[in-house]
Amino acid sequence: MSGQPLNLTLTSTITPKGTNTPIPRLGFGTYPLSPSTCLTACTAALSTGYRHIDTAQLYKNESAVGEAIASSPVSRSDVFITTKQGIRGDSPEATYALAAESVNKITGGDSEGYVDLFLVHTKWVRGDAEGRKEVWQALERLYEEGKARLIGVSNYEVEHLEEMRGYARVWPPHVLQVELHPWRQQRELVRYCEEKGIVVQAYSPLAEGQRMDDVVLKGIAEKCSKSPAQVLLRYGLQKGWVVLPRSENPMRIAENAGLYDFVLADGDMEALDGLDEAESA
Repeated sequence: MSGQPLNLTLTSTITPKGTNTPIPRLGFGTYPLSPSTCLTACTAALSTGYRHIDTAQLYKNESAVGEAIASSPVSRSDVFITTKQGIRGDSPEATYALAAESVNKITGGDSEGYVDLFLVHTKWVRGDAEGRKEVWQALERLYEEGKARLIGVSNYEVEHLEEMRGYARVWPPHVLQVELHPWRQQRELVRYCEEKGIVVQAYSPLAEGQRMDDVVLKGIAEKCSKSPAQVLLRYGLQKGWVVLPRSENPMRIAENAGLYDFVLADGDMEALDGLDEAESA
């Protein structure tokens, strides 16, 4: 087994090293949901018990996420909100303004509002290191102002994380969000994050639904009396990742939260580990 605690619940969290901001281990992804669909799906997710919603400027649904949370009976302080910025403006001040605008969209312009996590969306911010630096420094400013409680990056590789040492006031980043599932495990990158105390978030933990007929996966699902999707999400949780499934179907949203009444045995984890299509690290 990966050494991760097995007595997980829907309210289980993980806290980045050196912070006191816990991150719910199960999140709800919102790409590529339209604003109206996003509002409905987020409302269903919150009703189901999800307390972590992931959006981004690119998704064009930040305001809908904010609306869903504002209209929910769940307290804002009990919901963890992530957004991301993948472009910079024409100046450092303009780049910061883009980030601040996201916070305003999500919080409805509340002067005391904040997001829980703000990520640099990709290593290809305008294709160069200067862009990555400028967006990160804008996020650091939000962090220092209390407008973002955690900051991190998405789709960075080890070289980009190391590059940050040259300019970051906040290092290591609190979170790295990357694609992770049994067929794409990025083991070297995950090991690096574990060594540095960076929380790893898995987007596309269901492999975009393209592998549900895999013989190994289906066999484990049948043995556990669970769906292949539930097995994949439980796998990610037992690996120690924050998992971010997405769906617009209320039944699937509920099913994807049904992860806490079973445990994958060592042999099941090893079998899923063996599906990695990258060269074993």
